[in-house]
Amino acid sequence: MRVSVIVIAVVLTFAALKAGSDIFAPMVLATVSGVMLAPLSDMFERAGLPPGLASAVVLVLGIAAIAVIAILVEPIAWRVIEELPRIKWELRAIVEEFRALVRGLDEMNREVGEALGTDGTEAGEAEAPIVPKLTDALFLAPRLIAQILVFGGTLFFFLYTRKGIYVWLSRWIGSSADTAIIMQRFTRAERLVARYFLTVSIINAGLGAALGGALALIGLPAPLIWAVAAALLNFILYVGPMTVVTGLLFAGLIAFDGMMVAVPAAVYLCLNMIEAQFVTPALVGRHIAVNPLLIFVSLIVWLWIWGPVGGIVAIPVLVIVLVMLDIFDPEAEAETETRGEGAAQPRPEGS
Repeated sequence: MRVSVIVIAVVLTFAALKAGSDIFAPMVLATVSGVMLAPLSDMFERAGLPPGLASAVVLVLGIAAIAVIAILVEPIAWRVIEELPRIKWELRAIVEEFRALVRGLDEMNREVGEALGTDGTEAGEAEAPIVPKLTDALFLAPRLIAQILVFGGTLFFFLYTRKGIYVWLSRWIGSSADTAIIMQRFTRAERLVARYFLTVSIINAGLGAALGGALALIGLPAPLIWAVAAALLNFILYVGPMTVVTGLLFAGLIAFDGMMVAVPAAVYLCLNMIEAQFVTPALVGRHIAVNPLLIFVSLIVWLWIWGPVGGIVAIPVLVIVLVMLDIFDPEAEAETETRGEGAAQPRPEGS
């Protein structure tokens, strides 16, 4: 009976998160961002600023950082928009070449359409435009503004009241004897997620810089665009790198001929393999070693619920849950390895 209740509660929780994605997605993203930015807020508080002012300063700095990134990316975005017609015609030429190889399938579709009494298209149906209409953008704007306000408000109040939230949750989750232990877990999870995000940000920036330099050397147009895209999409495990590889394959088809078509994607795959197999395990795995199956399942579930936002929060949320459930204790493991006892004691599965 207890297991059934837990399963039902989990299913209803995920269903509610998916149904209320417009509200819950920015709130969870803001909470995760607040956990990542908590050390910065603590630093301002230690400098003598009141908690409210420290939270406001962190929020302003975050907005300023986003604005700076937007200003830097704006010329790149306009360049991509200018190149869209040429890319569209190049892709259309490639599609026409492939379509010539499957002309028999087109003929079969036409015969089936004639047999069904239709030409395969609905009356009055037009080709979907690539660029959204102005009315679509106007309807989308209030929703986007509301999500930004939810994100900003949640981030500020979480930074301002997070210590009180931790105390309340510690008393609510366990008994009075467990309060101190649960508080330590909250603090450990906060510090671990902040360290993870900082380390991964540095790694992704290095990956983007290396890719941009390599693509510039082989002569691919707009290497800076691909560098920024690779650095940002690498925050979304599996899906992000696959997206970059697909894009670079199309870019190679447009820019090069012969065997050079696959070189941009091959360059990225080599750099991504070095980052995933050597750099990230050396810098991140030392503190966080999670079963790959848990990472994959968490990523799939959160991507299904919230799309790209879910892909961003999947790993931080997983790390927080594992720390709170005491699945692994990175600090204890680090102390054990320092004393030279790590080799004699195998790490538990999933830790």
